[in-house]
Amino acid sequence: MTSTETNAGPPETSRPLRWLLRLLGVIERVGNKLPHPFWLFVLMAGVVIVLSGILDALGVFAVSPADGERVEITSLLSRDGLHMMLGEAVDNFASFPPLALIVAVMLGVAVAERSGMLTALLRRTVTRVQPKYLTFALSLAGISASVASDAAYVVLVPLGALVFKAAGRSPILGLVVAYASIAAGYDASVFITAGDVLFAGITTSAAELVQPGHVVSPLANYFFTASSAIVLALVITAVTEFVLTRRAQSIEVDGDGVDEELGSMTLSDAERKGLRNAGWVLLGIVVVVAAALIPPSSPARGEDGGVLDSAVVTGIAVVLGLTFLLTGYVYGRTTGSLTRAREIPVAMAQGVRDLAPVIVCCSSRRASSSPTSAGRTWARSSRSAGRSCSTTPTCRRS
Repeated sequence: MTSTETNAGPPETSRPLRWLLRLLGVIERVGNKLPHPFWLFVLMAGVVIVLSGILDALGVFAVSPADGERVEITSLLSRDGLHMMLGEAVDNFASFPPLALIVAVMLGVAVAERSGMLTALLRRTVTRVQPKYLTFALSLAGISASVASDAAYVVLVPLGALVFKAAGRSPILGLVVAYASIAAGYDASVFITAGDVLFAGITTSAAELVQPGHVVSPLANYFFTASSAIVLALVITAVTEFVLTRRAQSIEVDGDGVDEELGSMTLSDAERKGLRNAGWVLLGIVVVVAAALIPPSSPARGEDGGVLDSAVVTGIAVVLGLTFLLTGYVYGRTTGSLTRAREIPVAMAQGVRDLAPVIVCCSSRRASSSPTSAGRTWARSSRSAGRSCSTTPTCRRS
């Protein structure tokens, strides 16, 4: 598809909209000048080290919210600080909660992505919707497509252009809606994603500052992310219909071959059967989980018979990983994209390779938070040395 400007020129833009576009341009230029997240975390680690020395020299202290005891700051440039940063660096990184959780989920997601199930699900979501709901459906699919990783951009962006053209609208507009939805709503979704698992691990680390042993489930953030996905989809729909649609009227697009391209994006009989079989597997998993949690005396429940501290909720990362793995494998067997069981570990290995950037960022992030994460060990050593400090994880030398 190619696009050309018409002689009519773009419609006149209102003054508030011009100011908004200028502001967005400034934000974009400033954002592009920011360094890689890895270096941001390295800089934050350096700031923490310098601040620890300054605050130690000033005699700054805090009061533990857990037991009301005084928590003094010790410089990370002192003997104890250097031993803690260097001697516990490996254990500090290995014990970072989000790292293990996100690996457990992504092992299953990798199988679902390798089989083509996630891509087919995105195509199925958009190609069968009514034209009047097209913008909202495309934006909601894009916002929730983070589970498909980079496949969301590869599949949904061109698909958005095609379905908009098939509906008699500008394919450029469909391309913009799909791209903006994926990029702007990456951490929101109507589904539980690896991001929820990552945030739960980080929040667990923070919660342990006040209550040791407290675990935050990935489900804790679900209602916020699900409602955020819907709100963002409504906002994108409103901006598209009331602002971008008028601006796209000045662009004329050559639509030769669009029908053939859209036809190639529709699901084949095998793909539809694969999604149907995967849906049955998903339903079976839901039934099994419900049957394990409904009986009050079920061993799957928590110690006090609760559901929130049950094995299913506290181990939701494993449940999600197995769900993606089983549904993806069934889809792959049905469509022929996964023909042998030996292809499953190959797909998992590829998923771990794709996590390499996350592991690098986690290492730098863990370095920037290391003074707080090693608090319990330091508290024990300080107490044995006769120092007056809290025995809770809030007794940090940061």
